Amino acid sequence: MSDAARWMIALAFISLPSIAFGGYFLLSILKRQVGTENITTEQRDYFRAGHAHAGVLVLLAIVAQLILDNSRFNESITWALRIGLFAAPLLMSGGFFGGAPRKQGDRPGVLIKLIPTGAIVLAISTLGVGVSLLIPNN
Repeated sequence: MSDAARWMIALAFISLPSIAFGGYFLLSILKRQVGTENITTEQRDYFRAGHAHAGVLVLLAIVAQLILDNSRFNESITWALRIGLFAAPLLMSGGFFGGAPRKQGDRPGVLIKLIPTGAIVLAISTLGVGVSLLIPNN
């Protein structure tokens, strides 16, 4: 494992407790504990989506770090892909959490725009990882 992959994977594992805390928060909402009774159904759905995207995409980023060790792209492009793989879950989850409507029936907040931005970053990064493996050895 390269030093770059080791550092990026370490950061991912360090971020996992915050995702676990998000799961605890979501569970408290679903159990309707004190302090969460004013959470709307729509907000709960946004929080659930944000939590799910964070967990799955961080795991994808961890696996992709190891794959990028075999990339045949130059180091700058490989680093851009490494960073993009971790930026995508932050952007998408942030869009779900920050864009959740304040009250039932309200429109989503402005941070909802982070979701398509994160999706584009994810698409470019995962496409780059795949293409990097198709470049033949010289």
